[in-house]
Amino acid sequence: STFDVAVVGAGIVGLASARELVRRHPSLAFAVLEKEQELAHHQSGHNSGVIHSGIYYKPGSLKAKLCVQGAALCYEYCDQKGIPYKQCGKLIVAVEQDEIPRLKALYERGLQNNVRGLKLIGAKEIQAKEPFCRGLMALDSPYTGIVNYKQVAQSYAEDFQEAGGTILTDFEVTNMEMAKESSSEREDGKAAFCPPFTTGEEIYCRHIVTCAGLYSDRLSEISGCSPEPRIVPFRGDYLVLKPEKCYMVKGNIYPVPNPRFPFLGFHFTPRMDGSVWLGPNAVLAFKREGYKLFDFSTGDFLDAVMYSGLWKLVLRNLSYGLGEMYRACFLSAQVKQLQKFIPEVTINDVLRGPSGVRAQALDSDGNLVDDFVFDGGSGDIGSRILHVRNAPSPAATSSLAIAKMIADEAKRRFEL
Repeated sequence: STFDVAVVGAGIVGLASARELVRRHPSLAFAVLEKEQELAHHQSGHNSGVIHSGIYYKPGSLKAKLCVQGAALCYEYCDQKGIPYKQCGKLIVAVEQDEIPRLKALYERGLQNNVRGLKLIGAKEIQAKEPFCRGLMALDSPYTGIVNYKQVAQSYAEDFQEAGGTILTDFEVTNMEMAKESSSEREDGKAAFCPPFTTGEEIYCRHIVTCAGLYSDRLSEISGCSPEPRIVPFRGDYLVLKPEKCYMVKGNIYPVPNPRFPFLGFHFTPRMDGSVWLGPNAVLAFKREGYKLFDFSTGDFLDAVMYSGLWKLVLRNLSYGLGEMYRACFLSAQVKQLQKFIPEVTINDVLRGPSGVRAQALDSDGNLVDDFVFDGGSGDIGSRILHVRNAPSPAATSSLAIAKMIADEAKRRFEL
């Protein structure tokens, strides 16, 4: 029950970080604490499975740097471990003339980010790659792939345990306090985690790294660190193509992102099991881990709607938000979006599929926090903590690169 470093959260980022830390410091004792009974149960197990190449992100940002590095490390890791993946590529397709300048700008951004193999292609080349797809021009990203990230996360966990790390599941962190110096079992100055009183368990550690996703702001707050940026959950609902229609999609097909809207839009995503996911939309979730339409938590709902940053975001994007809510209710509206790219898709070809919940970080001005955020605090507890505050997509792609950055920062902050 005594460790040098405890990592809170057994998603893909937490497990990758724990793996990297124990590999660098084999003489230290590490633990991963997970409130669920299984690993990678939330965002890491509900994502699209895409290995992103790094096209979209602002040049020089952590997202751009870590995604390009992370994709290369992900492919290398999967090859080493025998984890299956498919480098099926991606087309970002312009279907309207006014999207072509944005597509060309995206191409230039990808080149600045050192994304491999990018090229602009015309209508005939689009159909050669995706026979059922229609478009005026597309950005071809052959380095984009797909993988089962839950399988990748499980492999990280195995590496961590084989190196001597401890994973404690069904262990929720609800309090952090300094251990009393009088306790003979506690080394002087160690911070103590107190999980729910129903378990009666406590662990003691010198330092803490939190990778808590949807609860990153709440863990920061209970540790005495800043509650900003706040997490507002957005649910993304997918459709799936019926199995007999999956032949219409070979690789990833994405829209040209519109900078006026906060989210990416509907896309076609092949999966490792041969299925094809369509979507997702983006609607406010009324529960932080609410994967179903009617999932509701009074506390989570009030936490979101009482935050001024959310209302500023909503008012700036009111028509977009209402459209997303309408499409969430009516399949025909979602299919209409898909038909812009594959006209042959009909409402009879799709079924409602799974959902994920995005831990969207918002600042008090209503701006989406786009880049990764890592911080700590001051005082007895805050100075011993490193919080991963915001790790949105492409965090799964970037997990090994993020882990290296976290391990570097932990070494600097904690003097490991």
